[in-house]
Amino acid sequence: MSEETLERDPERSTGTHVDAGDAGYSKSLQARHINMIAIGGAIGTGLFLGAGGRLHEAGPALALVYAVCGVFAFFVVRALGELILHRPSSGSFVSYAREFMGEKGAYVGGWLYFLNWGTTGIADITAVAMYTHYWSMFSDIPQWVMALSALAVVLVVNLISVKIFGELEFWFAIIKVAALVIFMLIGIGLLVTGHQVGGYESGPHLLTDNGGFFPAGLLPVVMVVQGIVFAYASVELVGVTAGETAEPEKIMPKAINSIMWRIGIFYVGSVLLLAMLLPFNVYEEGTSPFVTVMTELGVPAAGDVMNLVVLTAAMSSLNSGLYSTGRILRSMAMSGSAPAFTGVMSRNHVPYGGILLTCAVYAVGVGINYMVPSQAFEIVLNFAAIGIIGTWGMILLSHLLFWRRTEQGLLDRPSYQLPWSPWTQIITLAFFAIVLALMWFDEPAGRITVLSIPIIAAALVTGWFCVRGKVAAVTHEKEGS
Repeated sequence: MSEETLERDPERSTGTHVDAGDAGYSKSLQARHINMIAIGGAIGTGLFLGAGGRLHEAGPALALVYAVCGVFAFFVVRALGELILHRPSSGSFVSYAREFMGEKGAYVGGWLYFLNWGTTGIADITAVAMYTHYWSMFSDIPQWVMALSALAVVLVVNLISVKIFGELEFWFAIIKVAALVIFMLIGIGLLVTGHQVGGYESGPHLLTDNGGFFPAGLLPVVMVVQGIVFAYASVELVGVTAGETAEPEKIMPKAINSIMWRIGIFYVGSVLLLAMLLPFNVYEEGTSPFVTVMTELGVPAAGDVMNLVVLTAAMSSLNSGLYSTGRILRSMAMSGSAPAFTGVMSRNHVPYGGILLTCAVYAVGVGINYMVPSQAFEIVLNFAAIGIIGTWGMILLSHLLFWRRTEQGLLDRPSYQLPWSPWTQIITLAFFAIVLALMWFDEPAGRITVLSIPIIAAALVTGWFCVRGKVAAVTHEKEGS
């Protein structure tokens, strides 16, 4: 067999699955980048902004829901971590779906992920535009102009190099973590000293006062589960970085394991702290609970500081969406299930074709902000929910099939493993099915989301019939080389 043949088809020479989309990337992401990307993926606007309304609705029991959902989110990323150690790939779960489910699995997983980030990105640029209008200096600038400006910034960052992306995400995560740490230190200090907050006596007694730990009963607690699951969206982002990391076998396990304790401290810990500083019914939807506490304390410019943090979280998400979809689309393009131009790589080792396609979708969001600025956020958010549930489901299914092959002696499991397989995957998939069922009872947004599933499924089936010929041709070419 010639060296040229081996170069074209390394899978033939090694006997292992190789993703053609992994070739050409630089290994520029360092341990500090990966660790902070892991943190950034686990901390977003779902906590900074969304926790206020949910705390008002569910009471102190919200901390329990964050803990339960956090465990299932960790199972997803832990399953992905084992697959990464099995074979690092910039195609991430799309590459693993291809290995264990074939091209149809890779096609479905990839386009569901694109649906997730395409719609999330539109929501993010809308959020950025809305957050900048908080300050009077930007209030006269049209919302669509601010959305376009945000998109231009992250596009340039992503097109330059992966190292610049990593640096920006590093500092975005630093801002989010620093804000939470400072708040928690202040909150703990208030509790220890017995300081009043807004005329209320703070302390652990607030966890059981005003109706108890479940003040409105169990039903409101169950109903907020769906929203909290989506607050953890992006934890899987760390898996996409594996193909651009020099030593993934050393860096990834540490980064992924750290997600669990960060969820415990930053999500569960901060919600418990919020519930002990003020009665749960003082918090309200649409206002950051952290701003509520600081405002009650009379801290000047508390709203400005927190608005900056939430703005940072939205920019971070937008930045991550361009990065991850660029890599996923390239993996798909190399097998024929995405447009060929999305597989093009720049001299700086950046898959700019996929990034530009995602940017074009985000530009639609700019148009939505121009036409219906007051409704832009709600219009697109529901579809992101289907995308993330589908993505996480594909990760778990891929791992389940991987586990089955290891049980058959066809593959070896790495030392870093998802515990209690296959029950962990089965129970987590069942949990996601329950989340979808709960969405049906959340009218009107949740029900619209569930009703959109057949439409999305029909679009995927139609798309497959359009690309299957090209996929077969690429596969035949590879087998014949």
